Amino acid sequence: MQSTIKSVKLADTIADYIQDLIREGALAPGDRLISERDLALKLNVSRPSLRDALSKLVDSNLLMTDAQGTAYVSKSIGRSLRDPLALLLETPEGQRDCMEMRAVIEAAAAGYAALRASDLDRELLTRRLEAMEEANARADVETIARTDAEFHFAIYESSHNLMMLHFMRSLESSLRMNVYLNRTILYERSEVWEAQLGEHRRIYEAIMARDIDAAKSAASAHMSTAIQAQRELRDAEKRLAASTRRLSRGDLIAPQKRRARARAAS
Repeated sequence: MQSTIKSVKLADTIADYIQDLIREGALAPGDRLISERDLALKLNVSRPSLRDALSKLVDSNLLMTDAQGTAYVSKSIGRSLRDPLALLLETPEGQRDCMEMRAVIEAAAAGYAALRASDLDRELLTRRLEAMEEANARADVETIARTDAEFHFAIYESSHNLMMLHFMRSLESSLRMNVYLNRTILYERSEVWEAQLGEHRRIYEAIMARDIDAAKSAASAHMSTAIQAQRELRDAEKRLAASTRRLSRGDLIAPQKRRARARAAS
């Protein structure tokens, strides 16, 4: 019996390569590719083969093209998961649930990162922690929030769990806002603010030491602090709202009734 070997088109190989980059999170939704000419040179392939590969990825909705023909990773990746949750995360209850979910995922991601992080991952984690430390030294709350989120995403990447990475990427905008809100309240309390940086260092050190249990424990402790910060923020908002309602109640009482009550009191 004669066996046959199916030839593989170069375009299919190129498409598979780019698809793997998207699947592994190296290319994120919205990322724009370099020009077709530069990409062909980068991959050392012909432009016709590259064009066929890009067309295949567009047909599968992994890539999109703009009016100029530039290809970018489809922003719809993960949208079916993200859109329903976006509405939920606008509520205080949803934000609380998000933090509780993160507490579980962050601990698992840190443990996997301690186990699986490559040398390149460890270099990235080092750069992300250093960026956070620099932002803290400048007391730049906007940059602190951004570098904080980037540090956590570096942990997801270092976990080499693609489901975990893409799930958290689908919630990236909500996660970044979540981090920003927590950082805002912590910024008002310098002692807790500095403690948060120390918590990030402990997560980092445990991952670098490849201590799985310590990484999980450090991540859990960090999220417990973040959950408490969010609870305090919500409680403060409720107290402010109650105070505002008390101060404004007079605006809701008719003038004649106020005068009548004053006469009765006298």
